Formats: sequence, C-alpha cells, structure tokens
Amino acid sequence: MPTTLITSEIGIEAEGKRSGYLRVPHSTHRSAYGWVPIPLTVIRGGDGPTVLMLAGVHGDEYEGQIALGKLTRDLAPDDLRGRVIILPMLNAPAAKARMRTSPIDDGNLNRVFPGDAAGTPTQMIAHYIEEVLLPTSDYLIDLHTGGTSLYYPPTLLRGQGHTPEEANKLRVLQEAFDLPYAWVFTSGGGPTSTARTAMGAANRKGVTPVMAELGGGGTVSKDVLALTERGLRRILHALGMLPGYQPDPARGTRVLHAEGLVYAYDAGLFEPYKDIADTVTTGEPVGVVHMPNLPLREPVPIASPYSGIVLCKRALGQVECGDAVFQIARDTGEA
Repeated sequence: MPTTLITSEIGIEAEGKRSGYLRVPHSTHRSAYGWVPIPLTVIRGGDGPTVLMLAGVHGDEYEGQIALGKLTRDLAPDDLRGRVIILPMLNAPAAKARMRTSPIDDGNLNRVFPGDAAGTPTQMIAHYIEEVLLPTSDYLIDLHTGGTSLYYPPTLLRGQGHTPEEANKLRVLQEAFDLPYAWVFTSGGGPTSTARTAMGAANRKGVTPVMAELGGGGTVSKDVLALTERGLRRILHALGMLPGYQPDPARGTRVLHAEGLVYAYDAGLFEPYKDIADTVTTGEPVGVVHMPNLPLREPVPIASPYSGIVLCKRALGQVECGDAVFQIARDTGEA
C-alpha cells in the first residue's frame, strides 16, 4: 500500500455496496483532530472491470455530482459485472463552498496531480487518487462542467490513444457516452504524461481515461443531466458491466480538435456576438467589451485568432484582462 495519510472507512475489495468517507486529516482551530469527509461508494457485483468515477473535482460543477449520486443510489450489485468506485464530490471543501477551488488551501484539484502524500488537503486527495485508487482501476470517468465562468455543450474529452488497443477503448467510451461533441486531444497522454490533471494521472497509471464537460454557468440543466445519466449507463453496458441495461439508439457525436481560446484584453461588460456551434473565421469580431463607467467610449471589439466553431463560451457578463470568452474548435472529419 502506498504511503498516505488518508484513511478509508470502507474497503474497496469487498462484494456488495458499501458507502462511507475518505478521511483527509486536517487540524484546525475549531477541530484539532479533525478530518475532511470525502464521500466514497464502492459497488461490486462479480467479475469484470473496475471503473473509477469522479465528480466535484471542481466544486462549482454540478451535473456530475448529481448524476453520480443518482447512480450510487440506483445501481445494485446484482445488476453489475465488475466494480465501480464512485466519488461524487472529490474536492469536498470546494463543493461545500460552491467554489472552483478549495477554501482550505486555495487548491485547484485538477492542477495538482500527482499531489503530495504529506501536503495540503488538496494535494493529499490528488495523491490518493493517483497512487491508491487508480492502480486498482481499468477506466476513469471524470465529470466536469464549465463551472461558474464558462459553459460547454455536453462534450467528451479524450486522447487519441498511444496503442491501437487504447485507441479502440477510447472510441468505445466515446461512442457509448454518445454526447453531441467530442474534443480529441492531438498531443499528450500516455505513460510519460506530465499533465497535472486526473486524466494525466490515469495515463501515468495505464488506466483508460475520458473526461466530460457538461454545461456550466453555475446552473443545472435537466437536458444535460439526462444525457449524463444516460451516458454513464451506456458506458457500463458497453464495457459488459451492465448486461441488463437496454441502450437506446446512438444519436451521434461531432468530433473536434481544439484550436485555442479567445481572451478579453479590457475590463468591462462582455457582449458576445457568437453562441455555441456558431462558425468563426480568423480575425472576425466575436464580441465587444463595454465600459459603462465611460458611456461616451465606444466598446472594444474582440477578434478571434482562429477559425472554426464555438465550443465553449463565457457564462459571466463581467470580464477583465486575461479572461477567456470563447474556445474555438475545428471538425476533424471523423464520423
């Protein structure tokens, strides 16, 4: 067992359904011997793969937290062939505060992997995932949204695969999740990945990972949530883990490569000219920044340095220099 200060109230090897907490030690003024509770459920129903499912890596991203909670309650061991390990609010302090980062240590959990066994609470959580849970897993499903500041349409994120076998597994997961969009990375991944994300950790441990961006803007969409719940069950079925589930027909996925982000360079109120899936050409104005405190000043245009379509947009009206307002992607030509 790797060195870790985190303890688990439940064992991950037992049959059946067990739920409890990971205890992340955290001594404070009000609780000298306290610990941060991270909800954990393990459901095991016989021989089959192990899927690690995460949500709440960023605390202000909600569809995944809800969907994994529903799956935890609905899934019975008798339904399952294999094991699912579910952590619906992995960065629990951030989720409790409805913030992207932890209010304890200001840690962005998806930027600190591989973590530190004796570091801050956020670093300890990352280390536990990379060194304790991922080595027991075959697949990682990491559920995100655009958080408070951004909005994504339901989009799967994956690598291209560093071997034919891995590439095939990733395509199976993409087709099973069956989201409207897939963002396929053109670089990175593999066992030598230096990414400080959960997906990077999975690559380093030989685990097949996918991530999803599922809405955002600090809201919960019933349509996006329904797609998320459907996709999780379709994935388990595709992996042979949920044989009794009857998936509906696939709806198809538009496969994209990301071109880059469009940024504001002025502080003010952002008026977008584009929406999700709109076409953008290089140099085209995609919005303007208004300065209401200077009513006679003309708004400052923002031009796109890329051509393609809008994959992601800013959900907040207020911007400052350095805020991303759009992400542009292009079609790969892949069916």
